[in-house]
Amino acid sequence: MKLGMFTMPVHPQTRSYTETLKEDREATILADRLGYCEAFFGEHLTDACETITSPLAFISSLVSDTKTIKLCTGTINLPNHHPAQVAAEVAMVDHLLEGRFMFGISPGGLRSDAEIFGNLDADRTAMLVESIDHILAIWSGEPPYRREGKYWSFSTERTLAPAYGQGIMVKPYQAPHPPIVVTAVAPFSKGLVSAAERGWLPISANFLQPAWVASHWPKYKAGCENGGHAAEARNWRVAKSIFVADDDKVAARYGKGPEGPYSFYFRNLMAKLVAGGRSDLFKHDRGMADSDVTLDYVLDSLVVAGSVSSVVDQLLAFREKVGDFGTLLYCAHDWVDAGLGKRSMELMATKVMPEINNALGASAEAA
Repeated sequence: MKLGMFTMPVHPQTRSYTETLKEDREATILADRLGYCEAFFGEHLTDACETITSPLAFISSLVSDTKTIKLCTGTINLPNHHPAQVAAEVAMVDHLLEGRFMFGISPGGLRSDAEIFGNLDADRTAMLVESIDHILAIWSGEPPYRREGKYWSFSTERTLAPAYGQGIMVKPYQAPHPPIVVTAVAPFSKGLVSAAERGWLPISANFLQPAWVASHWPKYKAGCENGGHAAEARNWRVAKSIFVADDDKVAARYGKGPEGPYSFYFRNLMAKLVAGGRSDLFKHDRGMADSDVTLDYVLDSLVVAGSVSSVVDQLLAFREKVGDFGTLLYCAHDWVDAGLGKRSMELMATKVMPEINNALGASAEAA
């Protein structure tokens, strides 16, 4: 199993924006040095806590400061952008990274972003499908890119001048295009079937109960079979909120205590999702009363925190519940204590993952 990173990110509004951007960059550079295989960055334009407004711009700032880690959008919310702009900017970033890039897309989950772009009441899934079809057509086609759609129509017919390059768009570094990744949030996600049919790769969100994460594999498998693709566990990414410490008491205080960043993260996320009618995401049983979805319950059931041996045991137990997957995405949270935040990332890469992979290897040999 490989180790990657995912950050939305979520920082307290009271912190300096300049400093949190520096922190998010530092976490990514550290992940690269520690051997994390990839890092995903969210996109939120109208939120004072979720503060990467352009994952492509953020990724561009890291091109020269990272060496091997893949830098990925997690995600670009396609209804909020013109598809030609996305096609051009993604192609450029793919070239800057010489292929160290994956293209995460979604219809967008932040309601205030949807409102400011005028699509709060629109069918954003339909907009996503139309947008990605336009983008793929640009990358596979030739000018003048005649495209007609319900939401966007465009071409460069009137201004095309091939002799000096006008009206021609760049293609990505990776052929035919960068891998396309989608985040699965809903239990038994129907969208995951459609995505897998098209050969796209899944990420299961970190704020889902294990039973709902487990529901994603059958959907992904069914979609792969419909599309004629091999359903391989190595292509499934699962995100998880994890804190590793040298001491279990420190882990409990920082990972699940009221003053720690994990408490802040889930308090913020729950307020948004519950207000949007999505309290079911946090329940291990849909029959639970909404009043039982407390912060303590969510922290206890969704955050993996402890010393190295404890975290190894918890993650192996989690994998037993959800099934085999290829990449564990460590969720980066605010560094309330930078020393503890960095140490957790280090222990995760140098201690926890080797022990997990040794255990998985021993299990495979025994089988």
